[in-house]
Amino acid sequence: GRRLIYLCGAPFLCIGSLGVAASSSLLPLLLWRFIQAFGCAGAYSLGAGVIGDIFELEERGTAIGAVLLGPALAPLAGGTTSQYFSWRHIHLAFAVWGFLQFLLIYFSFPETSHLHHEDVTESTAHKGARLVWINPFKCLGLLRSPNIFAITLHSAFALLTDFVLLIPLAHTIGARYHITNEALIGACFLPNGIGNFLGAPMAGRLSDITVKEWRKKRHGVWVPEDRLRKTWIGALVLCPLSIAVSGLLTTFVDGPLGLGLNLFCLFCNGAGVDFVMNPIVSYTVDLTQSQGAELLAAENAVRSLVVALGSAIVLPSIEHIGVAWTNGIAALLVWFKLVALTIRYGDRMRAAYDIGYTTTPDARS
Repeated sequence: GRRLIYLCGAPFLCIGSLGVAASSSLLPLLLWRFIQAFGCAGAYSLGAGVIGDIFELEERGTAIGAVLLGPALAPLAGGTTSQYFSWRHIHLAFAVWGFLQFLLIYFSFPETSHLHHEDVTESTAHKGARLVWINPFKCLGLLRSPNIFAITLHSAFALLTDFVLLIPLAHTIGARYHITNEALIGACFLPNGIGNFLGAPMAGRLSDITVKEWRKKRHGVWVPEDRLRKTWIGALVLCPLSIAVSGLLTTFVDGPLGLGLNLFCLFCNGAGVDFVMNPIVSYTVDLTQSQGAELLAAENAVRSLVVALGSAIVLPSIEHIGVAWTNGIAALLVWFKLVALTIRYGDRMRAAYDIGYTTTPDARS
């Protein structure tokens, strides 16, 4: 169940965070970071799974938007804390939050996964926990579904644009516009965070409205891919244009004008990523309600792999071919119309490999 995983993960988060805060060398730091990440890794996919459990089809986008506010605020909160306090204080705060989270979930969060099964009895819903063997790689098999793999890859490319812009920021925007003060470099991250913060609820609400509109056009018939129709705002406009234009500005436009336009590009990119991520996550939950958390975990693994590989090569790429070409390549990856193919051929793609899709809008698969 969802509740048990939350309760098991919180102690690892607390212990790992305390270990990170107390680390004085690299190897212990890496070890404790692994434990810390192990404790909180499931929170995102579990949260989306809970939303699939308790929210109706036409409410999930808005609810997912609220969940995405957390990652949107994280860079701002982390940067502010690092600037005015020590990085160790961030991890001490994580430890405190992990403890509070454990208490909140233990006393006020009921199990929700049983809501998928209409014939479950009260006694079954509250049946005691039992140990089972879990294959952590089994969920990756769900990516054999062509539509799920396509949207996962597209969302990974969209998320990658965020990292291509932000990771080398001190070496691109900072160096180009002679920003050497760490506080000012940190302030350059703010437009992206604000874009994330504003884009998350807007994208969620818009995806819900899109589902309602297309169901109405079809006289009540639900087609899951309708939720993806507004991803073009992020996938074809905001994400690729913002990163491509930022590369050109950094290369050719100096002075306050270049800096100001670059900051605007960072804002647009932050919002654009949400306009891709939110509908895709909501679409995943719509399609696989009972397996939503498991499938989102697989999607997160792919996204993390793509972002990790991209982050590792972004600085060498900038050094060898320049920021304009590096950003242009990232833009082309997002422009590749994987979501458009899913919207058009979604029914055939789902039929090619059925992973137990939800076939009716109000079903609890």
